[in-house]
Amino acid sequence: MKKLIIGAAFAAVSSVCAFAADLPTQAYKGAPVVAQVYNWTGLYVGVNGGYGWGTQDPLTLFSNRFDRSSFNVSGGMFGGTVGAQIQQGYVVLGLEGDLDWANIKGNGISNPAIAGIGQGITLNIASNISAVGTARARVGVAMNNTLFYVTGGAAFVKSSVNGTSIAGAPCGTLGVFPNCAASAWHPGIAAGVGMEYGFTPNWSVKGEYLYTQVIGTGASTDKLNTFRGGINYRF
Repeated sequence: MKKLIIGAAFAAVSSVCAFAADLPTQAYKGAPVVAQVYNWTGLYVGVNGGYGWGTQDPLTLFSNRFDRSSFNVSGGMFGGTVGAQIQQGYVVLGLEGDLDWANIKGNGISNPAIAGIGQGITLNIASNISAVGTARARVGVAMNNTLFYVTGGAAFVKSSVNGTSIAGAPCGTLGVFPNCAASAWHPGIAAGVGMEYGFTPNWSVKGEYLYTQVIGTGASTDKLNTFRGGINYRF
């Protein structure tokens, strides 16, 4: 009887092993791979370039006593960028500064007047914005490696002007128009929107629009629109 029980048990174990051997083998599945989230935090430097257009009052560079005038200006710009930002969830906060060489020019004929009274001189005026700098805050929303942002802050615009007398009193006449050339930096404000795309963990490209308004005495007509593209390297 004992031998019969042991034999039956042995036969049952053999049957189970044989059934298990016939089951299909499943490959081992490792832990799920988590997609890496792009990180915008860090210091960065870059270059940018673009096009600017707007209006300028070149007579304010000569003197604030003349009535306001307006000239259309347009041209290219190129420069460098430096900034820092930190990301918290989807929100990216940062500070950015840039300084661009510019060749934003305009020219026209002007009859300088004071309180509507002409000064007896007609000028051919050539105006040029030769440099534009900004120091701005940026607030953005990050969709992984795509960043949409708004920006605003201070601006600094360097303008120059040259006048040539074509009628009336000669340019440089004391008491009428003593200076025929002038150059100065003017403060202003800048605001705009942009988008930046990170194509590697450290490199990104951007496109942005900025509106700049020169402020201060006698320069209320100076307005500049710029569209720039750029590339940044983040540390």
